[in-house]
Amino acid sequence: MSINTATTTEMTYREAVREALREAMRADERVFLMGEDVGRYGGCFAVSKGLLEEFGPERIRDTPLSESAFVGAGIGAALGGMRPIVEIMTVNFSLLALDQILNTAATFLHMSGGQFNVPVVIRMATGGGNQLAAQHSHSLEGWYAHIPGLKVLAPATIEDARGMLPTALDDPDPVLIFEGSSLYNREGTLPADAGPVDIETAAVRREGDDITLITYGTSLHKALAAADTLADDGIELEVIDLRVLRPLDEAPFLESVAKTHRAIIVDEGWRSGSLSAEVNTRITESAFYELDAPVARICSAEVPMPYARHLEQAALPQTETIVQTATDMTETYG
Repeated sequence: MSINTATTTEMTYREAVREALREAMRADERVFLMGEDVGRYGGCFAVSKGLLEEFGPERIRDTPLSESAFVGAGIGAALGGMRPIVEIMTVNFSLLALDQILNTAATFLHMSGGQFNVPVVIRMATGGGNQLAAQHSHSLEGWYAHIPGLKVLAPATIEDARGMLPTALDDPDPVLIFEGSSLYNREGTLPADAGPVDIETAAVRREGDDITLITYGTSLHKALAAADTLADDGIELEVIDLRVLRPLDEAPFLESVAKTHRAIIVDEGWRSGSLSAEVNTRITESAFYELDAPVARICSAEVPMPYARHLEQAALPQTETIVQTATDMTETYG
């Protein structure tokens, strides 16, 4: 990691998450990290590399290969006054802990009559693009965004990867953070004065007047690349990064649709029953008469994620598809 002493720090997404973990544990002795291979191995995606040597095995805890057991232990630690960060290797494996997440963490405050909060943070990698095949590559964060009692975050930028964790640790209720697995090597800059960021609002990442493009996570960077390409043809996309999938901040994209009168939603999840369907519904419920064209959705193919690289890329939303969809919308509807 190289440092620009003027105003920014150069780092990867992986380093941003690692620095967030390191600062959180330095700031609060109640914070610890637990999960499969987070210690001696340095994390499945090398996010926690070096933290065991700095903080020791009491605070960087390697767990058995049992998601239900160690997520449950994290929930118990949170109820006992600790601030656990539980790492699940990939979102697919989180299904083995779904009972703990849905039936315990998300419901405990309600079922205790407001007496017991569960301040646990659960991190996991999500999404395809790394040839990890169907049991390691799906985007299931939309499933979790369906569950009351959870906050669901999808940091796409270096600043959010660094700044969402401390805010999540301050939250009295369970927070799930979905880190795009193909983002870990992505490089970017962090402002020197960067600190915690909010976990409540969506963000306008690029302003434009012609089409509103709504997305999150890994797809944000494809959306911004498409916006650059389309700008050369005189089509200006306004790019909205949802950032927080639950509770969903609808005001920015509804305001944008009222300006552009067109919308495209890019979601790496499957189309049927997806987060894109929820966003589409909120647009039609609250901004239907602002639309000059049907809302378009670009989602992953409804197949288990292929291993072969060319098939995996074909299954995922791509910049070229966004460009073509926006071009067709402009040509068809003016």
